[in-house]
Amino acid sequence: MKTLVQTEFTAADALVNELVQAGVEAAFGIVSIHNMPIYDAILREGSIHLVTARGESGAVNMADGYARATGKLGVVITSTGTGAGNAAGSLVESWSAGVPVLHITGEVASPYLGTGRGYIHECKDQLAMMEGACKKAYQLRKPEQIVSIIRKAIHETMKAPAGPITVQIPIDYQSAIIPKSRLQEAAPNVDAVPSKTKFHFNREVIERIVSAKRPVIWAGGGVIAAEASKEVKTLAESIGAAVITSQSGKGSIPENHPLCIGHFASYKEVKELVKSSDLLISIGVRFRGNETTNWQVEVPEEHIAIDADLEAVNRNFDVAYGLIGDAKYILSQILESLSEEDISPDPQYMEEVETIRNQVRDHLRKTLGPYEGFLDGMRRLLPKDTILVRDVTVQANVWGSRLFDIYEPRTSIHASGGGIGQGLPTAIGAQFGQKDKVVVLMAGDGGFMVNVGEMATAVQEELPIIIILFDDAGYGILRNIQDAAYGRRVAVDLLSPDFVKLAESMGFTAEKAESAEAFVSELEAAVSRRKPSMIVVDMEKVGPMAKPFEGPPGAREAFRPKKL
Repeated sequence: MKTLVQTEFTAADALVNELVQAGVEAAFGIVSIHNMPIYDAILREGSIHLVTARGESGAVNMADGYARATGKLGVVITSTGTGAGNAAGSLVESWSAGVPVLHITGEVASPYLGTGRGYIHECKDQLAMMEGACKKAYQLRKPEQIVSIIRKAIHETMKAPAGPITVQIPIDYQSAIIPKSRLQEAAPNVDAVPSKTKFHFNREVIERIVSAKRPVIWAGGGVIAAEASKEVKTLAESIGAAVITSQSGKGSIPENHPLCIGHFASYKEVKELVKSSDLLISIGVRFRGNETTNWQVEVPEEHIAIDADLEAVNRNFDVAYGLIGDAKYILSQILESLSEEDISPDPQYMEEVETIRNQVRDHLRKTLGPYEGFLDGMRRLLPKDTILVRDVTVQANVWGSRLFDIYEPRTSIHASGGGIGQGLPTAIGAQFGQKDKVVVLMAGDGGFMVNVGEMATAVQEELPIIIILFDDAGYGILRNIQDAAYGRRVAVDLLSPDFVKLAESMGFTAEKAESAEAFVSELEAAVSRRKPSMIVVDMEKVGPMAKPFEGPPGAREAFRPKKL
């Protein structure tokens, strides 16, 4: 095949130059007649690895998983119209989780924008569709402005609160010849950089922290994004605070720490602890409905909220002191001030925290039945820095998100928006970004089929992900909710393929496990093999949990007939 040397400089070339300048090493997506000039420019530049997904939805999830596992910008490239629409659902997940994803999509040729004339892949109002799924969506109006708009989009997606940004580029603009505009931004004055200046928070904040006898820290995804885990752990130990984490905040503090209660905020014992506390310090927490029993947790009046998002303050719970900015920087300033204070954590309170920590874990363990052996085997065999990706399924929700201890930031990934089927491509992106780590996906058979084709992507990219597929031939969570709410079921039983044969046809090594003992043996082999692997758990043979999971708190009541 001939190598074509292109001498003209196009808008697509300018776009690729901006990505390279931003440190982008990988892009996920699907090539199309409406993004081919961009793909060709990436090929010619040569430094960005293109990962070809099997669907636009999966491509976005891959970029998302890559960004979560690495802390870098995730980049995804899709086509216009249907292709952009396919990406929208996964972009909602990135928005919900606050993940920095740059979505570059094509558009119809500029003369036909908004005309409704039937140009191939035309969408009635693609910009509005993307705006609804993203933090922000931009339309390139003039080819010569490509550098400005891409640079602006990269800044915007990384700026707290982070989130996905879409840039749509008409197909004729992509191949338009433009001048090489080199935009150089002035370096900021050193004195204006936050890390070089003192954060002048109210002195009462420090006094309130020092005087607290029953403090609670609620750590969210903002801790991970700000790389503030070390500061959170130091603060907790300095003042003797209980640490609750959100789903996104898992890994903010090692979950084997005696002060770490973890992701149990909706549990009765933890709600009572928060209610009786005299100080809550929330850090980068969204306080999602399903994590707070739809905001029924009672928080103390003395609430210090640290968040990069000004709009987050007082959105779900009242705040007495709002500290807006980078969590790592603000916490370091608080710790510096506290070092000058005489603080004596209450040992009796710290014992109470550890007791509650153990209680909620023991209570949950008793509901697992035979799956307790799965949990213990996973934690024993998997390295401490294993990245655990969880799709929406019973086993992941019940114990994968709570009892499987996470020790490091960016090693716990879940579906923040609650959409099923996104786990597999998310795990692929995470493994691509962290090739030397073990990446394990927990998924259910119902959700897994949504993006099952992406198994081929994992094999093509030689990614040694381990899939643990819990097969109960249906939507297990919805079955349990329907049983509890109605005593009957509808549309929850599914015909499953032979997942072992399916996985093998895709190039995976696959085995079925019908007991905890068999599962542990297969997991040990998969960890050692370092090749794409799947373990299909036959849940009928393993048996039911000791107590059925009936959905998030309040789910049963929400679906029963009632007067509003």
